[in-house]
Amino acid sequence: MNNKRQFALRAAGLFCASLLLVACDKTPTPSKASDVSADTATQEWSKHGGGDAEQRFSPLRQITPENVDNLGLAWAFDLGVSRGIEATPLVVDGVIYVTATWNKVFALDAKTGALRWQFDPQVDRSKGADLCCDAVNRGVAYSDGKIITGTIDGRLVAVDAKTGTKLWDVITVDQSKPYTITGAPRIVNGKAIIGNGGAEYGVRGYVSAYDINNGEMLWRFYTVPGNPENGFENAAMAKAAETWKGEWWKYGGGGTAWDSMAYDPELDLLYVGVGNGSPWNQSIRSPGGGDNLYLSSIVALRPDTGEYVWHYQTTPGETWDYTATQHMILAELDIDGEPRKVIMQAPKNGFFYVIDRATGELLSAKNYVPVNWASHIDSETGRPVEIPEARWGSKAPYLQLPGPMGGHNWHPMSFNPASGLVYIPVLETPYIYANDEEFSYKEGRWNTGSDSAMGSLPSDLAQFKAVKVAVKGRLLAWDPVRQGPVWQVEHNSPWNGGVLSTAGGVVFQGNADAKLVAYRADNGERLWDFFAQTGIVAPPISYELDGEQYIAVASGWGGVFALVYGGLMPAASDPGVGRLMVFKLGGSAKLSELSKASIQKPTPPPSTADAITVAKGKQLYDSNCVVCHGDHVISSGLIPDLRWSPLLATAEAMQAVVLDGALSSRGMPAFKALLSKEDVGLLRAYIISAANDGLEAKLEIEK
Repeated sequence: MNNKRQFALRAAGLFCASLLLVACDKTPTPSKASDVSADTATQEWSKHGGGDAEQRFSPLRQITPENVDNLGLAWAFDLGVSRGIEATPLVVDGVIYVTATWNKVFALDAKTGALRWQFDPQVDRSKGADLCCDAVNRGVAYSDGKIITGTIDGRLVAVDAKTGTKLWDVITVDQSKPYTITGAPRIVNGKAIIGNGGAEYGVRGYVSAYDINNGEMLWRFYTVPGNPENGFENAAMAKAAETWKGEWWKYGGGGTAWDSMAYDPELDLLYVGVGNGSPWNQSIRSPGGGDNLYLSSIVALRPDTGEYVWHYQTTPGETWDYTATQHMILAELDIDGEPRKVIMQAPKNGFFYVIDRATGELLSAKNYVPVNWASHIDSETGRPVEIPEARWGSKAPYLQLPGPMGGHNWHPMSFNPASGLVYIPVLETPYIYANDEEFSYKEGRWNTGSDSAMGSLPSDLAQFKAVKVAVKGRLLAWDPVRQGPVWQVEHNSPWNGGVLSTAGGVVFQGNADAKLVAYRADNGERLWDFFAQTGIVAPPISYELDGEQYIAVASGWGGVFALVYGGLMPAASDPGVGRLMVFKLGGSAKLSELSKASIQKPTPPPSTADAITVAKGKQLYDSNCVVCHGDHVISSGLIPDLRWSPLLATAEAMQAVVLDGALSSRGMPAFKALLSKEDVGLLRAYIISAANDGLEAKLEIEK
């Protein structure tokens, strides 16, 4: 481990100088483009991405660069929660629909914010143990007078859009396995389409279609093959199985379709983004290699039958958590003087793809962030040209960009047909991938096959500072025809909100510094901002009522970066109440002041454990607890900080919660099937050690 840490220190020092691969073009020449399938009901926002094309572009033009500084709050609604809010609101018939933590649905008057109804699907909160990335969801779908939502515990529920009365409720997953749903359903031809999450926990991914009238399942397409002895569901699965090795099905395989979809009604094709492998480490999952279809792929299906049509794999043999579940956009671009129907994606792997959406042919690809796992994408084969050292499964540790957070995460990007630009919320978050030499598969738990100690932020103060300098976030305006940047805005944190662009020439994005900001679409000039009191990770929308244009966005700091790293890399955002905020020109409403309770930091028990015990406790913590309670046991405030917990006072008190689930109704599940009393003792020793002289204490001393 010492050798690995020495490697990390050297690598972190070299990091910034070695990866300057993207620079802004000072002479932008935006392409001509046309929107081929946007929502024609410009007064509303009735579909998740604004329309089937998922462009997140509003044709409304009342708000412009010249008057946006007169934008003000029209109203705000308190969602009553303080966890991550990632939902895209929908607006239909003068009503705005938004979701909060644990899938609660609210229907509000879109002009005044008055509550029409609310619906609680009564999610089993013990399923919080199966969530990689906070108790979040990304919103609802609307069709034929129904609001349809997917729940964290794997259900699809329809309610009456006027009353909130439940109409049907169906289970879409095997609830004995660690499946979850965090994505928003899509509606195509009278069908609600939904995927699921849980790849890191060892599940087999799929996407399913349900009749919106009664919840009957109509078809299911698996994204990775199962056990060959059981036969294959279709020819696509049989073909995919040829690209896998070993006994992958024992690990689930992964490939969960947990977020993005798009639909082309002219071609009648549904596009599904597919996730990472399970475990990440391909040398464990598929020893001997192989492309491992359809991991990290865009898959085109017939929406009426689920029939496979074509696929494009962004990362063959995925081994870095490089999902292709990131936002996909349909557009028509002028390429080499010829109009082309394309699908565009900036997945986690750091390359921006322009693909013919009828055939799956690669038209172009170029890195939109610094990348050091592949030199480029081969234009003939469509495959990345990998740097051999990056395939870390059986080799030395490798410091890499992008890391598992990706160059672009779930936060939606936006395409503006007028400017021809795609606006991408990008990240630079380095990560050291290293083989977990002591890996053993734990059913239903976090299984990456990567050494979690290497992925943790370093305890050494100088090393920590070097890594922190390399962690960045920005808003990037990208020309998809010329495949290059036009302008960019640097942020203080990598974890910032989704994007909206408008025909008025304005781009809106919320950020980790608790502000909603408006920029000029052509050059990125900052025009206006509003302090939201808590971070914004959700994307804004726009709609029109009685001749007035509104901008709406949900606020609520959270998500995986905020939970895992937010305590050590805080933005100018405190955890606060989640809200839906709606703005208009001349708005003069005010947000209510948040009452901030002071954090109680009682004196922890003295640390008496030896270094070996503490190290064992850290290993258990990183494998079971870090995704909620924070790296180095330092919480961002979304979840109580364990270092100051009264449960540390006695081993028995901690066992009652960790093993027996005394707080399961509040989202803290029981780990009795996974941990022993001895394990809880090791965890307690590590947490007490961190409370007494951990990394945060070193940072405080330096201040």
